[in-house]
Amino acid sequence: MTAQPSVTIRPVRPEDRAEWDVLYQGYAAFYKVDQTAAMRDTVWSWLHDPTKESEGLVAVGPEERLVGLTHYRPFARPLSASTGCFLDDLFVSPEARGMGAADALIQGVHAIAAERGWSVVRWITAENNYRGRAVYDRVAVRTPWVTYDIKV
Repeated sequence: MTAQPSVTIRPVRPEDRAEWDVLYQGYAAFYKVDQTAAMRDTVWSWLHDPTKESEGLVAVGPEERLVGLTHYRPFARPLSASTGCFLDDLFVSPEARGMGAADALIQGVHAIAAERGWSVVRWITAENNYRGRAVYDRVAVRTPWVTYDIKV
């Protein structure tokens, strides 16, 4: 699909489960989110269920090991009467950072969005995710929007 010199991007496959699990646990730990095996089972099932909207890509590095992941899904944009792409999760293992995996994963999602006619790729990140934001500031435009949550 998309390649950097040492990274290949492809859709997540059923046989990726063990390596994906380690990466997703790393993602949860990075954001200090308590996550259970049952929660990972749920997300994994979404990625392989055609009735769910979440999909995933993985970054494959040297020795055919997974070094990164991203999840994405479409979302309605009523004001523009279009469909956008929400990039939900993006994580690269600490030992693989600097290999171009984050750029390649974002490019992979962008290519899918373009192929599907989606109007934008959008994501959020933590204010203090400085390393990630350095990548995001280079490949995208920071918006002026502020995010709010109501717990249900």
